[in-house]
Amino acid sequence: MDPKAFEVRYREQIKDILNRLQSAMVVSSQLERSIADIGEAVQLLSRDVEQFLADQRPGPGGGNLS
Repeated sequence: MDPKAFEVRYREQIKDILNRLQSAMVVSSQLERSIADIGEAVQLLSRDVEQFLADQRPGPGGGNLS
């Protein structure tokens, strides 16, 4: 392979690698946001469960047992 063909091939491969890296970074950012959203949903669910259980307890701080 002559130097000019090597340079062209090298540049094309670098361009492809950088495009794939950019795509991976976009996907990574989307995944990171999705994980954060799931974490918030779990926290909200946990809070709702704790509140429900507190409401079920008899006594001054609890609710009814119906």
